[in-house]
Amino acid sequence: MTILSNVFQEKFKALSNLHVVVSVLFLSTAYVTFCNLVFADGALLHVSDYTVSLLGKYLCYALLALAVDLVWGYCGVLSLGHGAFFTLGGYAMGMYLMRQIGDRGVYGNPDLPDFMVFLNWTEIPWFWAGSSSAIWMVVMVFLGPGLLAFIFGTLAFRSRVSGVYLSIMTQAMTYALMLAFFRNEMGFGGNNGLTDFKEIFSFSLQNPSTKLALFVATAIALAVGYAISHFIVSSKMGRVITATRDAESRVRFVGYKPEHYKVWIFVVSAMLAGLAGALYVPQVGIINPGEFSPLNSIEMVVWVAIGGRCTLYGAIIGAIVVSYAKTRFTAIMPEAWLFALGGLFVLVTLLLPKGIAGLLPNIFDKLSMFNSGPTTSKEEAPYHVGSKKELE
Repeated sequence: MTILSNVFQEKFKALSNLHVVVSVLFLSTAYVTFCNLVFADGALLHVSDYTVSLLGKYLCYALLALAVDLVWGYCGVLSLGHGAFFTLGGYAMGMYLMRQIGDRGVYGNPDLPDFMVFLNWTEIPWFWAGSSSAIWMVVMVFLGPGLLAFIFGTLAFRSRVSGVYLSIMTQAMTYALMLAFFRNEMGFGGNNGLTDFKEIFSFSLQNPSTKLALFVATAIALAVGYAISHFIVSSKMGRVITATRDAESRVRFVGYKPEHYKVWIFVVSAMLAGLAGALYVPQVGIINPGEFSPLNSIEMVVWVAIGGRCTLYGAIIGAIVVSYAKTRFTAIMPEAWLFALGGLFVLVTLLLPKGIAGLLPNIFDKLSMFNSGPTTSKEEAPYHVGSKKELE
């Protein structure tokens, strides 16, 4: 029994391998694409256009959860502000899509979006300059969230703010941005946000093939994001970041500057969140200040906790599982969804401390302990931060 459990443990450890995760994602994407294109409406295996868009939204959430896990699971920074990075990336895409409407809007103005015409604006604001360019949009999707994360992270981490105080600061930042974007004077559509998009890169957003292409693009972005995250956590930088999470003072003592590593990983995580937001907007058709809501940032943390903190694939699982549950619960009993989410979080915390990703390995660990007697696991042993040479 011990040998069998060890074999299964090795199999499940392989799930964290980059090639396995990317392969599963590729096969899933190919299956959805095949079923959408080949099977007719009403067929048992047909995947509808609505389902394709819904799955694309789930993959955006998975990429966002990956970004949160990178900074919380491996760096130990509990950020409640990733909703801001996600929304900023979404607004960068939304601004580009609004400029693509042209004279097809309600007021027929080729230069100004409808909400600006409604507010009697006569010219486009300076920060909208260049928003009609796809290159500008791509740059801003990464530059906006990345620059905000760099400024905030530099100020916070160099001041050695950590723990609950850092979480409160990130949440306050998100709330402040939400209040600012609700104002019409900001030039981002006020409480209605940006919507009524027509096309992206000259392709109609109402065309089923465009929806399928966006789904495939999101899957590719998730695979690339996973590869980048896997490379970071497996590198020398990843070892230093993990050591900083467990014993920051010791890492500083051996000659490293943890604040530099924290800022870097915070910026990378923010850029991944911005990319998720940019892919999210054309698939749902709207972006508004409600996405800044601190509740959304808390829900992102719940995704990671339920899926399995400090396991990149666990964050993906958690985001997809919770998002699917939200879709089902809000359709059946919308008032009870938040209670269900809270109960699910409590149950997972108590019964599955390693999340869904650690469920079966945890069972096999217990079987091994039952057959071989009590042993001291790696998690029970104190983390040892050796010399600078050992970290390298």
